[in-house]
Amino acid sequence: MKQKIEQLVAWLQEQVKGAGLNGAIVGISGGIDSAVVAYLIKKAFPNDSMGLIMPCKSNPKDQEDAMLVVEGSGIKALTIDLTESHQLLFSQIQDQLKGIGELNEKSLTLGDANLRARLRMSTLYTVANNYGYLVIGTDNAAEWYTGYFTKYGDGGVDLVPLVHLTKGEVREMAEELGVPEPIITKSPSAGLWEGQTDENEMGTTYDTIDRYLNGEEIPEKDREIIERLHRRSEHKRNLAAHPPKF
Repeated sequence: MKQKIEQLVAWLQEQVKGAGLNGAIVGISGGIDSAVVAYLIKKAFPNDSMGLIMPCKSNPKDQEDAMLVVEGSGIKALTIDLTESHQLLFSQIQDQLKGIGELNEKSLTLGDANLRARLRMSTLYTVANNYGYLVIGTDNAAEWYTGYFTKYGDGGVDLVPLVHLTKGEVREMAEELGVPEPIITKSPSAGLWEGQTDENEMGTTYDTIDRYLNGEEIPEKDREIIERLHRRSEHKRNLAAHPPKF
């Protein structure tokens, strides 16, 4: 794991240098994946790395956990509260759709959550532009394979250093990097609504997905869920589809 960390740090440095930029930025959510990325970019760019904390109708505990990551890694950090911006934009969108009688009430929860992710992406890139940084993603192998991320939200990034690491390997890396224990043992959640957890929403567990990705036997029910999620999310792992040249 120590060797993987060294290789990822070197890769991040190469990518930023190749882009002709100065450093890297990550959104710190208070979860383990963003914590690991924060520690990695701080190692790669001691004086040119930043963690952005972006509460948006968020659980205050997540912000406290994000600060634990900042303090533990020593990364420079900035907090930008997006709650008001989100409320304004989302209410305007709803009002316009109501006005033409076409508001789909059933899609509001998902629309609300995805808009939060996309506002965070826009905020990250605006701050990144200010410093000349690349935006670093936090998706691990399980999230990438199942499409458990918002297209052009937390999936809208420049680099995805954890994409080949299972959730278990991310935990191992977190321990090696010295990520605070409460972050490592925290139940994975995107913080989209009260009581929301990644595993409940996906219908399977990260450990089961890890076993699937490692070629191990898993229950048929879980295999079907994982493969369905993968098929349905294929568009998220590709750039915008284009027709052949006619």
